[in-house]
Amino acid sequence: MDAFYAAVEQLDRPELRGVPVIVAGLGPRGVVSTCSYEARRFGVRSAMPTAQARRLCPDGIYVRPRLDRYEAISDQIFEIFHETTPMVEGLSLDEAFLDVSASLRLLGPIEVIARRIKGAILERTRLVASVGMGPNKLLAKLASELSKPDGFQRISFDRAASELAPLAVGRLWTVGRVTEQVLHRLGIQTIGELAACDTARLASALGRQAASLQALARGEDDRCVQPEQAEQSMGSEHTFDTDLIDKVLAESWLLRQCERIAARARVRGLRGRTVTLKLREPPFVTHTRQAQLHAPSASAGEIYDVARRLLEIWWQMQSRPRLRLLGVSLSGFAEQRQGDMFGATSKGRVTDEVQDRVNLRFGSGSLVRAGVLRARKHD
Repeated sequence: MDAFYAAVEQLDRPELRGVPVIVAGLGPRGVVSTCSYEARRFGVRSAMPTAQARRLCPDGIYVRPRLDRYEAISDQIFEIFHETTPMVEGLSLDEAFLDVSASLRLLGPIEVIARRIKGAILERTRLVASVGMGPNKLLAKLASELSKPDGFQRISFDRAASELAPLAVGRLWTVGRVTEQVLHRLGIQTIGELAACDTARLASALGRQAASLQALARGEDDRCVQPEQAEQSMGSEHTFDTDLIDKVLAESWLLRQCERIAARARVRGLRGRTVTLKLREPPFVTHTRQAQLHAPSASAGEIYDVARRLLEIWWQMQSRPRLRLLGVSLSGFAEQRQGDMFGATSKGRVTDEVQDRVNLRFGSGSLVRAGVLRARKHD
């Protein structure tokens, strides 16, 4: 998808169309999630500190992420993918690989399939997608990136070398910042130079990684599309603008997070047994604590009871407890059995059911437990 989060904000708020929109954490420790193409002209990029983005684009419109909204649209997009092929490998809410080999006979040539997907996304979501096609994952992803925004491009294997050669070596999939620096020290600036480099010289600097990198530089990629696996865990976390020193407020944030992950688990028909608490002290020391539920559950109350006990134990062990980040996750999933009703007590089950119905009708977060309100005010 093109600038997905920002595009959703512009879709929902027409007055934002055509202006720089930056979706980001808005506090002093905030980071840009994504930005519109209007904002990118000022040099704003994903993963950039929000403070830096404000210096580059002071007149931009800065908005907080609305993950529930983005996830709802993502579900629509992935429905379209699965109507085309079962071979779908999701990379994020807005990006996926599709292997359409088995769909060619039924749906037609690859370009026809790609046009069909692109058109269906526009029709159902009113959002624009870029589609890249190729004989492997590397070339398909590259074709998508090179053609954005509103892209539609196919790179065949016989064109791979000429398409790849002039690109900066950092554009190659799997080349991170450290590897890029090593390649630059070897005098390798482009993918073409990487492909032509003496293999022994490259191996002396990169070891066994050298052969696989040179294969990618030639457009060779034998990685298969891996269909979506069942979720292994789901979580929620928050980085605080100022360090949190109030335990009652920390508990309120924790309850807010437990409500979110419990609701997501119920939507997916899952129940988890393992609760993991994530705590980060300033400047950047991270701890995790883990405990088991008595039985797999998707009840916010039951998950919170365990998470709160873990928080209480950690808090009491600190001489001056301070939190830069707090998060909780649920894992060890089992599918919900008919009649099991989330494994919760009768009272908790009714609370969860009513909350789900209200939030489905009026929007996520319309009905929350009273304990969450303190965190909302703090936010």
